[in-house]
Amino acid sequence: MLAPIGLFVYKRPEHTVRVLEGLRSNREARDSDLFVFSDGAKNSLANEGVSAVRALVRGLTGFRSVTVVEQSANLGLARSIVTGVTDLTGRFGRVIVLEDDVVPGRHFLHYMNAALEKYEHVREVVSIHGYSYPVNCSLPDTFFLRGADCWGWATWARGWRVFEPDGAKLLARLSESGLSYVFDFDGGYPYTKMLEEQVAGRNDSWAIRWYAAAFLDGLLTLYPGSSQVQNIGTDGSGTHGGCAAEFLHASWGKPVLLEDIPIQENQRAREAFVHMLKSLRPSLTRRILARLRKITGEIPKGVKR
Repeated sequence: MLAPIGLFVYKRPEHTVRVLEGLRSNREARDSDLFVFSDGAKNSLANEGVSAVRALVRGLTGFRSVTVVEQSANLGLARSIVTGVTDLTGRFGRVIVLEDDVVPGRHFLHYMNAALEKYEHVREVVSIHGYSYPVNCSLPDTFFLRGADCWGWATWARGWRVFEPDGAKLLARLSESGLSYVFDFDGGYPYTKMLEEQVAGRNDSWAIRWYAAAFLDGLLTLYPGSSQVQNIGTDGSGTHGGCAAEFLHASWGKPVLLEDIPIQENQRAREAFVHMLKSLRPSLTRRILARLRKITGEIPKGVKR
């Protein structure tokens, strides 16, 4: 039986249409159960978008079944995803997760389901990821990196039990471990700062807690050499902002060959990710600072301009 798909939507009908079109381009879609989690409007300005998205997903076809869960109140992205993933892994033992700005290619469901089967009983593997950075070198068809990720992903009930909602506990563990530099991809991206901001209440990221929990437990996530998804949230329409254009792929969605590989982090792939992130660091830092100024009105201590 194929894994259920959890799709988390809010107020972006144009983005949601593209995600659904991408899903339905997969031949496995017609045999998959789709669960659409529609968050409630945060304020009156969001009502129109939320209503448009709900009108779009009601009566949706092309899947084995479609269940729409409509929240009357606004849970926020983090609570919505944590609640939905907990529910689906509890009922089905596994789940494939998409947000309304992560468009899957036509081989996405085959890759995710095949990888879920292959690594179901490999305790070192915590999740499967659909996105891969557009690095300037060739990567193997699949490889492992330490931690977990959030752009088109899948896990099992045993994997999701690793998730730790208490960011303060994770931050304390990270500090004690002395691994902040490694956690930050050798200084390529300020994940530690992101976790600190979550603990301080300046962001509500579930993803940083998912990454930190898996990383600190020394667990691995499988990545594809050819990205199976494209993040289209570059227009600032999302609640938590979108990805930068530098993270988009000119070529993506190629079939993935699932061969036996060592159950360990691929250092060459990690180095390629680090190099790519570091090459973007100045522009990324500017965007992060602008985001933090917007949220807090100030630049947090310890963040360099």
